[in-house]
Amino acid sequence: MRAVIADDSVLMREGITRILAEGGIDVAAGAGDAPSLLAAVGNCQPDLAIIDVRMPPGYIDEGLRAAIEIRRRWPQVALVVLSQFVEERYASELLAGGTDKIGYLLKDRISDVGQFIGAVQRVADGGTVLDPQVVRQLLARSRKTGPLGRLTTREAEVLALMAEGRSNAAIAGALVISARAVEKHIASIFLKLDLPPDTGQYHRRVMAVVRYLNS
Repeated sequence: MRAVIADDSVLMREGITRILAEGGIDVAAGAGDAPSLLAAVGNCQPDLAIIDVRMPPGYIDEGLRAAIEIRRRWPQVALVVLSQFVEERYASELLAGGTDKIGYLLKDRISDVGQFIGAVQRVADGGTVLDPQVVRQLLARSRKTGPLGRLTTREAEVLALMAEGRSNAAIAGALVISARAVEKHIASIFLKLDLPPDTGQYHRRVMAVVRYLNS
């Protein structure tokens, strides 16, 4: 797997490069601003781009805009967007054009090398990974209205772990419950969020998480 990294901090780029190397991911290029990132993706045709939301010159959402442009021009490239803080609007905009091969993580997650590499690989394999802090903040804000308010506390915990891209077995381990209990909670989540039963479980898992961002 080949990646491009975009962050205005050279130290951050070097750190991510070393972490990815542990996961067998080769970094083809690094970029310090959005135009350089787009040029690097066009030249290198990577499998994956890891992008800081805020980049020069404005340090507002240049990285996010570049990620959306990459999705438009090179849809085969998986995207992992990094943010210093929970910014729900950015996650929503990133997912607006589709949910496959998309990740939105806080930079704090990089310090846990195993989890970060796992998240990157899930995104590269076609999955969707959202930072659990984003999902939990959305939950706290929207529990009182709409379908989200129907979820129990345990179902909300399961959904937050689903947003991390975890399997049923991993969710069971994190919550110290049985795999069968996880299956029941997920079935209840699908029902309460009015997700149709004929779309396939994988797609409904993604749809359940996206429902948070659209609420």
